[in-house]
Amino acid sequence: MECKAIGNHIKINGNIKSISHFQEILQQVETLKNNYKELEIHILDSISLTSSVIGYFSKLVHADKLRLKVLVSNSQLYELLEDLDLLETLQVQRI
Repeated sequence: MECKAIGNHIKINGNIKSISHFQEILQQVETLKNNYKELEIHILDSISLTSSVIGYFSKLVHADKLRLKVLVSNSQLYELLEDLDLLETLQVQRI
């Protein structure tokens, strides 16, 4: 997995499947969240998210009051987020 930040956009390539992937995403977001009120996260290849990533994204929205827009390219991941009732909370869109 590769995670790269450009402005308030974070692009994630590859499957998100380990704690090290979560830590990499957390590190990228933490460096940006104090400078931006809204972050756009592009998840380009992953078919799922770990529970730690889902929990962290929810915390960012509810506790930190950060606006997130999560764009996903995989229909299986979109359906997972829909099943978890997170489409509105994370402003999930297909790309």
